[in-house]
Parts: sequence; structure tokens; C-alpha cells
Amino acid sequence: MEHLNKQLEEGFLLHNHNHHHEPSLLSHRELSSTADDDDKQFESSPCYQEKTDDEKPYSKIKLMNKIYYMNMIKAEKMKSAVVSKLRIAMFKNLATRLTGAFLALCILFQLRALAGRGGPGGADVDADFYKSLPPERIYESNGYLMISSNGGLNQMRSGICDMVAIARFLNVTLIVPELDNTSFWNDQSQFANIFNVDYFIASLRDEVKILKLLPEDPKQKIIDTGSLYSMAPVSWSNMSYYYNKSFYEQILPKIKSFEVLQLTKSDARLANNGIPEEVQKLRCRVNYQALRFAPPIEKLAKKIVRILKQNGQFLVLHLRYEMDMLAFSGCNEGCSAQEIQELTAMRYAYPWWKVKEIDSDKVRQEGLCPLTPEETTLALQALDIDPKIQIYIAAGDIYGGERRLASMRKAFPRLVKKETLLRESDLAPFMNHSNQMAALDYHVAVEADIFAPTYGGNMAKVVEGHRRFLGHRKTILLDRKAIVGLVDRYKNGGLSWEEFSTAVKEAHSDKMGQPTRRLEIPGKPKDEDYFYTNPQECLPQLED
Repeated sequence: MEHLNKQLEEGFLLHNHNHHHEPSLLSHRELSSTADDDDKQFESSPCYQEKTDDEKPYSKIKLMNKIYYMNMIKAEKMKSAVVSKLRIAMFKNLATRLTGAFLALCILFQLRALAGRGGPGGADVDADFYKSLPPERIYESNGYLMISSNGGLNQMRSGICDMVAIARFLNVTLIVPELDNTSFWNDQSQFANIFNVDYFIASLRDEVKILKLLPEDPKQKIIDTGSLYSMAPVSWSNMSYYYNKSFYEQILPKIKSFEVLQLTKSDARLANNGIPEEVQKLRCRVNYQALRFAPPIEKLAKKIVRILKQNGQFLVLHLRYEMDMLAFSGCNEGCSAQEIQELTAMRYAYPWWKVKEIDSDKVRQEGLCPLTPEETTLALQALDIDPKIQIYIAAGDIYGGERRLASMRKAFPRLVKKETLLRESDLAPFMNHSNQMAALDYHVAVEADIFAPTYGGNMAKVVEGHRRFLGHRKTILLDRKAIVGLVDRYKNGGLSWEEFSTAVKEAHSDKMGQPTRRLEIPGKPKDEDYFYTNPQECLPQLED
């Protein structure tokens, strides 16, 4: 904002300078100079001739004519000069005013572009937001921290929040993180394509300095030396790992030594628990306030929500039943022999996926598979979800297509997705960018009357936490292990519908997004509750 204020100030100074110093009349020296020039011009003209002695009887008359003619020329010249000067002054004054107005207009557009729109849970933002920003935090930076995020949208989102908190408490300058363009989804979107980058930088200025690009001096140093120190930080680390020297890693000392440090991984690099409260609260602030979606995404996402709300309540179902999900999890319940073969071939085609042989029945009984559309339908019916409610499917293409959605569509006829709510032209700019499409679904999921994920992936976890932050909005945390067992017993005739429905309700009585404490398992961070699923340090405290 400082450079914008400077531009505006310079525009006004320019206007004032021109206004006070531009002459509106000719000065005495300019008039004298003009008169002398007119004398010379008259004497050199054909109308003037030097008088001889023979012409002396007429000398007085001719002299008077000469003076009269010369005065007429002088008057015309003076008039022309004054008019010319006045016109120039008026033109310059007008140009200055137009320049000032143009500068002010440019600044206004920049402010509007910076402001963007509020994300889920946030109010719309205008230029007034920037007037109310707290003062920029001034500190001596220890160096520059560059981040290469990894994973899908929500994996990167939570990692970015961690990296901002780390940069703040290491007193370093953060460079806007790079997003993962090499993952399975092959999305080439960068930070500014998904998030409102200017809002992100401005809203955190009282905590940490964030730059869009590495400055020229350290960049040139990297070019000259041909090296950039890069490393992947240890997963689930506490803050002392980043602060202190140790025998195995030295994060802050490395930044001080090399000036620029690149972290090549950002996911789960900060522990869930045992972190100072001010760090935890900054993680929340970044996630729920600073990370707003880019204006095009936000505008379209709000349009989807508006359409849904016009037609009543809606439930967002995060139905993780895409081909890649099934292939890599090894889950094939309800699939044909041909489909099972296709899923297995896909799993073997990717060398980075280490587990090739997977017992589908075993992992399903352990609750490690995403619920099938058929299992999900029975669970929602057992929980007495209104059959007239709109169900918005937040997912990619469902494997098996309409065949696998048939039972759900019969039970809940108002089944929709963004592709059915919007024109093709609305979605066209986002179609080849899976992370931007996921951002649309994220916004809708946060705003839903009910959110129900069928698998505990990153989106399910981060949306659950966001909805808790916004007042514990209803979130049905489907217990896959319990549901699978109950569904099998019901299908085999071991349970009546009433018994099945009662059992499903009992299994989910405490899984509706109500306030609860985060589960901690010392030494097993992967098995305990994820910080972003239940950011309890940022929520009203529960009574003991």
C-alpha cells in the first residue's frame, strides 16, 4: 500500500506544482522582448523605407503612419502571445487534472483488485479493509524461506498455513509458496490462480513479511553460485526443530548461513499437539482468514451456493469414489470383474505407489475403504436424512457412472453437482485444473447445511475443521467400519430395517460435528486427530 500512497501523493504534488507556477499573463521582460522583435520585423518589411531629405515635408505624416502601423503590429503580437500562453496554461492545467484523476482511478482499481471477496465465513472485502489493517510488523529478517508445496489442494492448504507460522516465529521473509504441478492430478495452477495472493500478503503484514518473488540480490547470488540449499523438513516436528541447533538438522542456522532456504515438502511438517498456543492460533488465522480463494473461483462458488439455497436446504456429499481413489486404495466392492482388472492395472502402472497387492475385502472390513454409493445411500436413509433434500456431490467422476448412482438417485431424487447447476461456459475456465475445481467444492462444502464425507481424506478433514471454526456446523462423520458391518448384516437378513437404522444412529450419536476434544496419541501423530480437523485452541474452550 505504501507505493500506492506514494503514487497518489506524487500525483497531487505534480498538480499543485503546475498550478502555482504556470503564468497566466506575459511578464514585463517577455513583453519588451516581443516589442523589440516587432521593431526589427517592421524595419525589415517592404512597408518600411528610410526617409530621404527630399521627403522631409512629408516626414511627420509618414512617421505618424509608421508609428501607428508599428503599434498595430505590436498590439496584435502581444494579443497573440497572451492568448497562446493562456491556452498552453489551460492545456497544462487540464492535463495535470486528468493525470491526477487517472492516478486516483488506477489506485482505486488496484485496491479493488487487492480486496477481492471474502471466503467462507468472511465478509465481503473492499478498500476499507486496507485502511483498517494493523501496522506492518517491522523486524530484522533472518533470511528468505521458499516453499514447494506438495499434494492436492487441501494438503497444500494446510501445509501453507504451517509454513506461514514457521516463517513468523523464525523472523524470516516468506516467498509466496509454489504449488505442486507434478502430482498425479497434473494441475499447473499456481498460488494466484487459486488463492487471492494480494489479500494473503496484506492480511498477514502485521505478522510476517511475504513477497511474491525472491528479490534480485539473493536471486543473483543463487545464479552466480549455481546453488540453492534445499531440504525436506522432518514430518510432525515441534517448533524447537525449527528454532534450535541439533545434531541432525539446523533450520534457522541454515537460513542465516545461506540467506535463502527452500523447503521441498510442506505437508504435515508441524505437529498436531505440543505447539505453543500463539503458533496454533496463527495457523487458524491463516487458514480461516488469510487464505481466500481467487476472485473468479469465489464468484462462481458463491453462485453455486446461491442456486442451492434458492431451492431449500442442501447436503454436500464428499463421495470419494473416483477411479484413482479405488485403484490406489485397492477397494473394489460392487465392481465388475472387468472393472477390478482395470483398477489393478492402474495401480501397477504407477511405480511410486508401493503397495500393489491389496486384499479388498480385508481393508473394507477394517474401515479403510471409501464407502460405496450404495452403502452411503443406506447410511443416509438410516440417519433419517430428508429424501427431498438437495444432495450436492462434491467429487470427480464417479467410477461406474450412473449405474453406481442409481440407488442413491432413487432414494434422493434431487441429486446435483456443479456440472448440472452451471452452464458449460461457467465451468470452462476451470475444467482442466483439478485444484481449482476442488476449490469450488470446498467453498460449497463449508457453506452447506450438512456436510458428509465418505472417506477421511484431506478435504474431509480440513472442511470439518473449518465448519467447527464457523460454529460447529452439522458434519456427519460417517463411521466406515461400523457402517460396513451393519450394511452386511442388513443385506444378509441379520437385521431388520428398524434395527439397522437404530444401530446406525447410535454409532453416529457423537459424530455430528459437535464440540469435542482432539484425540492425542503421543508418538503416533498419524493415528491421532489432525490439528486442522479440530483446531480446539481457536474454538471456545470446553469445560472439564
